[in-house]
Amino acid sequence: MSIMVPSKTPALITPGRQALDSALHQLGQAAEHLGLDDGLRTMLATPRRSLTVSVPVRREDGRLDVVQGFRVQHNVSRGPAKGGLRFHPSTDLHEVTALAMWMTWKCALAGIPYGGAKGGVAVDPAGLTTRELERVTRRYVSEILPLIGPEKDIPAPDVGTDEQTMAWIMDTYSVSAGYSVPGVVTGKPITLGGSLGRAGATSRGVQIAALSALGRSPEGVTVAVQGFGKVGALAAQYLADAGCKVVAVSDLTGAVYCAGGLDVSRLRTWAAETGGVRGYRHADALSHGDLFELDVDVLIPAALEGAITEANAPRIRARLIVEGANGPTTPEADEILAANGTVVVPDILANAGGVIVSYLEWVQNMQAYSWSSGEVEAKLHDLIENAFSEVKSLAAARGLTLRQAAHVIGVGRVAEAHQMRGLYP
Repeated sequence: MSIMVPSKTPALITPGRQALDSALHQLGQAAEHLGLDDGLRTMLATPRRSLTVSVPVRREDGRLDVVQGFRVQHNVSRGPAKGGLRFHPSTDLHEVTALAMWMTWKCALAGIPYGGAKGGVAVDPAGLTTRELERVTRRYVSEILPLIGPEKDIPAPDVGTDEQTMAWIMDTYSVSAGYSVPGVVTGKPITLGGSLGRAGATSRGVQIAALSALGRSPEGVTVAVQGFGKVGALAAQYLADAGCKVVAVSDLTGAVYCAGGLDVSRLRTWAAETGGVRGYRHADALSHGDLFELDVDVLIPAALEGAITEANAPRIRARLIVEGANGPTTPEADEILAANGTVVVPDILANAGGVIVSYLEWVQNMQAYSWSSGEVEAKLHDLIENAFSEVKSLAAARGLTLRQAAHVIGVGRVAEAHQMRGLYP
């Protein structure tokens, strides 16, 4: 199946395929605005390398399971490939390709010298013991070993992975190399060369983007967060700390609402102790669907892709949507939101904090140097705010949505790199 052609067959439109269709649609719009020729469009739509591997894992009871793993390097014209690694049962090659493409534009928009990549293993980490997770991780790394390296492709945490996963990857790669190579991954534990400020960087970027888009005091601004996990929980905390009133959040277990504002710190403790927000005693229960329809100032989708569709977009009343997740809004929903006057800060801008601080971690590793948390946060603020200013200015000048403007900038910078480098015979 060619990734150049969006799927029109309902039976073939999996969540991963839907994500890829969205990415291709966004690329197509940007290419039209930039006037790119068909050959360059094809190059930008086609991954540089795609690898599918079989990952055998020995279970604790002696059984041998085999799961699929993927690593896609979408583009390396502006520097080494960079992108997260997710462990999720629905992960497939289409999803990983879409995420790698978005990472390419995200890095270019943020002005950091990376290309886009992504990895995934189709496994549910909740169903594995710690030892089984380590076996899956190390075997997956051994299979993709020829593709990764501090000057080739640098993985990072994503859905279902964390700093422990990155420690195992670093160790597996380092054992193969014969010496420690901390720059092969980012999002590592501090003791292994991780950067101060990396753990909450994506969430901090969401906060910075949201406050920039508001353009007014955050005091009393109402916020709903879909996905109270790695990104959403800290984004809610940072916004609450800034003066916003977080009135609703949701996760896999349920959703909760409090008109007077949730105590986000207490809710985070509850979720950590009980496994989710369901049953939280200081708020009312809410359905997942109702959270999207709340009359709030800011809605933050921070779970997986495809959360806002043409089915629920007409009922969204938030004035501002800030995308903490990758690809949470479909193209059809984008058109509805734009027609209704809803401003959307796109994922490749709003959640760029993670890759920005990953870049800063990699720079520190490559130079055997370290910055303070204050220095890291200052650099993060500058890069996000500069990118937002560029996107806002272009959108106003050309009559584009923020997503269209962000993609015009990101795609344009990658296209320029292709044109400047030329084509090797």
